[in-house]
Amino acid sequence: MLQRYRAAASAGLILAAVCAATFTTSAVAQNKPDATLDRVKAAVQKTLGADAPVKTVARTPIPGLFEVSVGGEILYADEKAQYVILGGNLVDTKTRQNLTEARQSELNKVDFAKLPFDRAFKYVKGNGSRKIAVFSDPNCPYCKRFEETLKGSKIDNVTVYTFLYPVLGPDSDAKSKAIWCAPDQLKAWHDWMLDKKAPPTPTAKCDDKPVKDNFALGHQLNITGTPTIILSDGRRLPGAVPAEELEKALATVK
Repeated sequence: MLQRYRAAASAGLILAAVCAATFTTSAVAQNKPDATLDRVKAAVQKTLGADAPVKTVARTPIPGLFEVSVGGEILYADEKAQYVILGGNLVDTKTRQNLTEARQSELNKVDFAKLPFDRAFKYVKGNGSRKIAVFSDPNCPYCKRFEETLKGSKIDNVTVYTFLYPVLGPDSDAKSKAIWCAPDQLKAWHDWMLDKKAPPTPTAKCDDKPVKDNFALGHQLNITGTPTIILSDGRRLPGAVPAEELEKALATVK
């Protein structure tokens, strides 16, 4: 059902609303029971169908317009869900802040400490004090670009945990298994990503269950693209971010 509404959005149902009201945390996060939010959630769920479970509903600064979290996306609806706005951004004209983007970042935060680091291999630059996790596919060109950024830039004092996340087909599965089963996983990864040197053929005894588990974890976390970078405070950076952007993000981690 949600796919049908997404198609409508791509055909022109894009939110162009702006808001001059002050945007506060209480405007989108309700700590007290609110019957209206429950009614909106039920109405939206009925409209979208069971295949698009609604996670949360919150008020926006615009009276009568509600923020609805479905999967990793945010859409907007009226109280009766007669109208649904999908694929747009709500912007505060005073602060120039993209409220939709800010809320998506907050709702999609990951508990970094709970990531299964035993299913990742580690790369340390400098003292390794700043930590990131990266979900990466060995056949993803943007992942290769990000590896080049990490190795060639002045970014230092960082620990990178790479989670193999083969989403681009059977060859990605095979290469991920070979890299995971290599005697030196990090070397096999860098040899392939940076120098196009194929990883060694894995032995029959090799257990690639950790790679399969990473694939399931990525879907659970709504990771829809590679690379996806997760900062130690749980924020996500999608895509092959430039060194300057990564450094700026790392500097803001508390």
